[in-house]
Amino acid sequence: MQRIVPNIWFDHTAEEAAQFYTSVFPDGRIVQVQHYPSEGLPDFQAGMAGQPVTVEFDIGGYRMMGINAGAEFAPNPSVSFFVHFDPADADAHARLDELWARLSEGGTALMPLQSYDFSPHYGWIQDRYGVSWQLMVGGPGGEPRPFIMPSLMFGHTAQGKAKEAIGFYTWLFAGDLGTVSLYPDGAGSSAGQVMYADFRLRDQWFAAMDAADQTFTFTPGVSLLVWCDGQKELDRYWEQLSAVPEAEQCGWCVDRFGLSWQLVPDNLNELMTRPNAYATLMAQKKIEISAFG
Repeated sequence: MQRIVPNIWFDHTAEEAAQFYTSVFPDGRIVQVQHYPSEGLPDFQAGMAGQPVTVEFDIGGYRMMGINAGAEFAPNPSVSFFVHFDPADADAHARLDELWARLSEGGTALMPLQSYDFSPHYGWIQDRYGVSWQLMVGGPGGEPRPFIMPSLMFGHTAQGKAKEAIGFYTWLFAGDLGTVSLYPDGAGSSAGQVMYADFRLRDQWFAAMDAADQTFTFTPGVSLLVWCDGQKELDRYWEQLSAVPEAEQCGWCVDRFGLSWQLVPDNLNELMTRPNAYATLMAQKKIEISAFG
């Protein structure tokens, strides 16, 4: 089971987006759709009654989730997704080009598709839903990496904090480091900061980098949902990750670097079938399993 699942905030388009992604990526499938209750919603959600609330989907063997909400938040390039194509595959360039073309429909190129020092074929695209994808042939330093890998860009108020964050996350989730490249001494204020690094948390690969002169930073538009093995594990992660009290809501929290997390028990789907479960969830900050009866 994938223990950490990226959760993307959509403005009433989560199911549409999931259908799009599962149609353009290999091995795509909708796994599960959860719905808002048909009655008893708070006033600000009344218009969502009976509609999808979360959509879980797989693309290329990687689990993701979309939350169907409003325009309060949106994804931005502070969290993007590397898509690695095997350079040993004779069709790698063609398959990348095909995916690039589909993701580009209604999207915006952040870095054009071309050859770079770090990859013979790379491009960065923000798709029609605001989700950012970095498509490349090969992996960092020639090392093999998973087909899809989230990337955290520490810009704006989080600029220069990537190294500290990587150390904290790998400690908390018993992870380990992979490739680490720092900006050289001649890189001005970025010298010594993280140009690129990757690391594993709960046996899943992530990338991180510092981003000078960027105005975007982390928001709840993309959060990381962690499936926790019971209340004790959930409590431990919550104690370490939650650093913004006003952001605590129904299992969501924000850490000291601004990254949003959702800490939920493994049996959340079963809990949500119990009487008054949705109201119970909405009334909580940290999830207390015992409150569901």
